[in-house]
This record gives sequence, C-alpha cells and structure tokens, in this order.
Amino acid sequence: MAQIPNLDNAPINLASLREQSQRELITILKNIRGKKCLVIDPNLSGSLSLIVQTAVLKEHGVELRHLSAEPLETECTKVVYLVRGQLDLMKHISLHIHDNASKGLQRECFLYFVPRRSVSCEQILKEEKVHDSLTIGEYPLYMVLMDEDVISFELECAYKECLVDSDTSSLWHIAKAIHKLESSFGLIPNVRAKGKASLRVADILERVQTEEPVNVSDVLPEISTLILLDREVDMVTPMCSQLTYEGLLDEVLHVNNGSVELDASIMGVQQEGRKVKVPLNSSDKLFKEIRDLNFEVVVQVLRQKATSMKQDYADITTTTQTVSELKDFVKKLNSLPEMTRHINLAQHLSTFTSKPSFLGRLDMEHTIVESESYDICFEYIEEMIHKQEPLISVLRLLVLLSVTNSGLPKKHYDYLRRELLHSYGFEHMATLNNLEKAGLFRKQEMRSNWLTVKRALHLVVEDTDTANPNDIAYVFSGYAPLSIRLIQQAIRSGWRPIEEILKLLPGPHSESKRGGLSRGSSFELLSGVSNNVDKAAVGRRSIVLVVFIGGVTFAEISALRFLSSQELAAYDIVVATTKVVNGQALLDPFVEKLT
Repeated sequence: MAQIPNLDNAPINLASLREQSQRELITILKNIRGKKCLVIDPNLSGSLSLIVQTAVLKEHGVELRHLSAEPLETECTKVVYLVRGQLDLMKHISLHIHDNASKGLQRECFLYFVPRRSVSCEQILKEEKVHDSLTIGEYPLYMVLMDEDVISFELECAYKECLVDSDTSSLWHIAKAIHKLESSFGLIPNVRAKGKASLRVADILERVQTEEPVNVSDVLPEISTLILLDREVDMVTPMCSQLTYEGLLDEVLHVNNGSVELDASIMGVQQEGRKVKVPLNSSDKLFKEIRDLNFEVVVQVLRQKATSMKQDYADITTTTQTVSELKDFVKKLNSLPEMTRHINLAQHLSTFTSKPSFLGRLDMEHTIVESESYDICFEYIEEMIHKQEPLISVLRLLVLLSVTNSGLPKKHYDYLRRELLHSYGFEHMATLNNLEKAGLFRKQEMRSNWLTVKRALHLVVEDTDTANPNDIAYVFSGYAPLSIRLIQQAIRSGWRPIEEILKLLPGPHSESKRGGLSRGSSFELLSGVSNNVDKAAVGRRSIVLVVFIGGVTFAEISALRFLSSQELAAYDIVVATTKVVNGQALLDPFVEKLT
C-alpha cells in the first residue's frame, strides 16, 4: 500500500496542492542539470515522503542523503541542501563545505530553505565564510497533506516557542499557509478565533490579504468558515490518554508522518531486530473504517470480520458456489492483508490496555477531569515520582491536575517540585521553569473555573455508549474534549451564546466577516434548517477549516469526523494543525535535554 495518502475523497481539492508542492520540488531539481546529491534535513524526510516518492526523485538523477555533521560521502559534483531555517543545520553545511575545500573537491552547492530564507541562518553562513560558496533559494512548503481531511504545518515546537521563548515566527508561517489555501479555494468569509496566538494569526492573515489580495468575486468560496483555536485554551484534552484506535496507536507506537515503525515480529514477520514501517491513512479501507472507533469496539469489529471470513471459507469448501459468489469471496480475500495488519496491531495494543497500570492511570485521569478527590490524585502523582516512573508520564498527570485546579496550593507545588528534582535530577529545574512560564505547572493564585466550564459545556458524559455513540465523549470513554465542544458551538451558532464561558478560558476571542460577500452570516450557512436550504441552493455541503495552533490529537480529529458524520450536519470539516500530537509529543520540547 502506498505511503502517500489518496486524496480523491477530500472535501476540497487537496490533491492539487500536493501536485503543486511536487512540481515546485521537481522544478528545483530539474534546474540543476545532471546527477546531484540531495541532502535533506532529517526532520523533513517524513514530510517529503508524503509529497513525492523516492523513485520519482531518482528519475531526476537524485542520490538521497540525510544531513549530519559527518563529512558528505558522494561522487556527485552537485549537492543540493534542503533544510529548515535552523542554526545548528547551518553549522553542518559549513563543515561540509570546509571539508570539500580541504580535500580539493570541486562541488557546486545549492541551499534551499523550507519554507523561506532565514536572515539569522544566512548570517551564520557568512560568519563561517561559506555564504558565497552557495546558491541560495527557497522551497515554499508551508503545509503537508497528511490525509483526506488533515493538513499539518509541521511546526512541532510552535506551542513552546510561543509560550516560553516568545518566538512567534510560527504564527506568520500559519497565516501564510492559510492564505495559500485561500489562493486556491477563495477568501474565507467567516473567521472565529480563540486564544492570543489565534487572534494574532487572524490579524496577520488580514495583513497578508492586503499585501497579496485573493480575488474576491461573486463566486461562493469553497471554505465558508475558519475556526482558529489555541492549544493553550484546552490543555486538558492532550494530557488524557486517547482511546480511539488511531489515538492509541499514537500513544503506544508514535505515529509519525502517517505511519508507525515497529518490530517486524509484532507484524508476524520472524526476522530478529528488523523494523517495518506500517502506513496508516485512508488509502487502507479497513483502517478508514475503524480508525475513529473506540479501541474496545475495534477489537469486536475485527473479530466479527475474521469470523465472517472464516465462515465464507467454510462455505466455499463445503458447498457448490456460483461464479458470482466465488468472485465476491476472492474480493474479500483481497482485504486479507489489511485484516492481518490490523489484527496484529490490535493484539499489540491489547497487551498495553489490559495492564493494571494503564487502567489505573485512566481511572486517575477521569478522577482529575471530574474534579473529585484532589488528595487521592496528589498522592497518586507523589507515588509515581517516588517509583521514578517515566518523567513525561508524571508530567502529563501533573499538568492535568494543575490545569484543572488553576495551579496547585503553594505547599503542594513546592513539595512536588522538590521531589521531582530529587528523583529526576536538578537539570530539570529548567524543565519545571518552562512549564511554569507556560502556565502548565504553577502555584494556585485564584479559584479554578474548571467545574463551571465542565458543567456548562457538558464535558463529562455518564454512560457513554462507545459502540453506538451519540456524543463526541466516546473518544475518551466519557470525557468530551473541551476543544471540540467549543468548535461544535462555533459551527452551530458562533461564540455569542457561550461568551461568558469563553471569558473563563485562556486568551481573548473574536468573530469577524471578511470580503465582499453578502450571502448571510456563517450562522445561516452552518446552522440547522438554513443550512439545508444553503445546501440545496449550492448543491454541496459547507466546509469548515479548523486550525489548531499548538497541535491536535488524533482523538480530537476523530471527534470532529464524528460531528460532520451526524445526520443533521450539513458540513465537512478539514483539520489543519501545527503538528498532530499526543501528551508526550506536546511536553517533550519543554523537557530540557543535557547536551
């Protein structure tokens, strides 16, 4: 199965955007004649694998290498560096050029920044006296199309950069990416934003529109509403363990650029130490069917499919079948590799979900979210620290407790901080300072609003039916993600009805109309009866672009898919994010590593 996802069923023509990214890269390579060595920033290789296949690059005389500090081993006389604007990468490139000179190698070197040139990086190249040895350009890759309805800006550190480092350059990147979407699909007339970064992106978007206007004609834009949401507004959701199939795969195996890498033995291949890459996208029909289900339901679905196939096989060997029936059976056999793949993956996940430690943690997460038994939660975290459980696991629960309580009482805060440093090392003083600066682990200075928000938005749903869900709470077996409740409200009737609740959450909020369209507000386009009228008039569903600044989890994406699949929903949702994350990936940049 192809690593590159099939985008044929996307709500908007995302395939054209991918083709544009392919063309731009191929043009860069074509313009450098002859055989060339393409040296890629390792963090870009996953993104590129979703845009263009290695075989296509080889057709254009490309030899692939990953950028590192080691001298470049190649016989090519032309070297093309494709990198993000990071200072440490400039040092690697400088080392390569100095190494070429010392060995008397005549190499023509090209440097392409992704997505745009960086003044600070070029300054480093000048200081290293290699700037003049490079032909410098840009590869404007602002987004990567992960699947039919998911776009990633591949800015994994954006959340920490904005909150801790006061570096907001990622916000410009996000606005530029949205503007690029508008260039293809029309100016988005309705914008709703919640959070400081989101409002800033909305402002930059207006400025970019002034400088590089998207033509506003009478044609109805393909995307009717843009909802911008800061991750900071809801840090409860990513700290909880995801319980959808795809979310759990990410928690346990870490989905990276639409695939997981795992031991071959898990997939039934008996080869010692060998790793296999398993693609996970909607090109796999079975995965598309089960990815958004609660994991306990996935196990049942796979069991039913396996039983059905077994019965079909028994029928085929014991009774006389017509040609048509044989054809149907062979068609089913074609799905056998997919079945085997997901049974193996589900079996592997089950070894984790059945552990008492996993179930105990789930109970504790629910206890914290429900704001019950603070002392029990505090003691549970204290015990985790004393047992020296993985630091990230401890921090996830600690952040969850701190966020839902608007910080910890001074006595408890000081005590846990001290215990963490004793157990995990004093180098983590910087980690704790980062978390405090971001407001994720801090002293309690005011009463928590969590109970009010939880009740007003109905975030805890009792007796959730995970097999036949009627609410988004199924993705966390009883907790409805705060972020998705807000989006649900924004789509249905805008911010106004929940204005008082929004004021209790971090950051300002805004609602605006753009462009010259006077076809009614997005409330009309997207709510109730009017929506059906609109749908009948234009003959298509409304499209909502939801942008998460700071990351989104697979469970939240599943909840959004559930919303748009409901009978009365007359809209499709496309999710864009700085990065698809889980609690670990979100907190990792805050953890200071000793170099």
